[in-house]
Amino acid sequence: MSGRAGARGEEVPLGDATIADVSGDYYELLGVSREATPDEMKKAYRRLARQLHPDANPDDPEAEAHFKEVSKAYAVLSDPEKRASYDRFGEEGVGAGFDPFGGQGFGSINDIFDMFFGGQSPFGGSAGGRGRPGGPPRGADQEVVATLTFEEAVFGAEMPISLRTALRCETCAGSGAAEGTSASTCGTCSGSGQVRQVRQSILGQMVTSGVCPECNGQGTVIPDPCLECSGEGRTISDEELEVRVPPGVNTGSTLRLTGRGAVGPRGGPPGDLYVHVQVQGHDRFQRDGDHLFSELEISLAQATLGVDIDFETLDGTEKLEIRAGTQPGEVLRLRGLGVTRLEGRGRGDLHISLRVLVPKRLPADQEQLIRELAEMRGESVKEPDEGFMSKIKSAFR
Repeated sequence: MSGRAGARGEEVPLGDATIADVSGDYYELLGVSREATPDEMKKAYRRLARQLHPDANPDDPEAEAHFKEVSKAYAVLSDPEKRASYDRFGEEGVGAGFDPFGGQGFGSINDIFDMFFGGQSPFGGSAGGRGRPGGPPRGADQEVVATLTFEEAVFGAEMPISLRTALRCETCAGSGAAEGTSASTCGTCSGSGQVRQVRQSILGQMVTSGVCPECNGQGTVIPDPCLECSGEGRTISDEELEVRVPPGVNTGSTLRLTGRGAVGPRGGPPGDLYVHVQVQGHDRFQRDGDHLFSELEISLAQATLGVDIDFETLDGTEKLEIRAGTQPGEVLRLRGLGVTRLEGRGRGDLHISLRVLVPKRLPADQEQLIRELAEMRGESVKEPDEGFMSKIKSAFR
């Protein structure tokens, strides 16, 4: 599809045709005149349906909305009685609440494709996304939650996962048939998995197809089912898996393990397993994207004179050089000691914020030294508080 629906009245190229995005007139939506014959409307709708169908435009919600409007218009104008009512009274004459995907007119969008394409969407698979019948169905997808430590999320890990799932029956090797027997071709659908019906309508002969009720679309039946799995070809059991969690995952990440879900019945392909990740917190580090943040407390003397301190990172001990005159809140940045980038190379950084501790109380001798320092620097400080006994003695002098 080379274009999409634009603003009202704007013409946007779609394939070989040009479609005006209008919603007020059903004839204009189909691009036909009010004198158009049923055959002309049918051809116009078929052309538009191929261009606008959601299967052909999976990422374009405007095309899907336009497709619904076109389908609604055709469902009304293809019915002689509704067309006459529409021509006379407009849209109000054919009622409100129309839903081309399961309401009035044809009943559902599948009926439209039944008429035009024998039940199959022109874009692959059957109309409505049911998948092409025939053969064993795919197994169900499954979901589990994996809880990781902070370090496992940063560096990756091999994690054991336990789940209850459908596994291939070992007795019949997944066939569903008893030992010494095998599946037989379904006599109702002759192995196609579909049954077709022909019916007459106002537009002529319509051919519809659906899943065979005898074999449920598989094309085969089991005359003598396996006693272990009752003909399912699979049994429910607990399974232990070893899952490799890549470094850099975080809470909310989801790992998709293709083909590790439940197996399908009677040899059908397995579904997928989705592992939802939860990461535990850490007592010293916080994470923001690919970067780690921590805090280091240093004394007033260390901040003033400088010091070398050993700091334990997730990778081991690193020697931090605190320069003289360090101010509270200054941040040291250790490159490449953060989190491994999940979708790229390298790692983030470790940011260490320095917190200068100011003592709340000092022994008298240390306090005196601080006061002498303040006096030498010409800094005014608060006079020391006199004790209760000192105040009494001063009163009697």
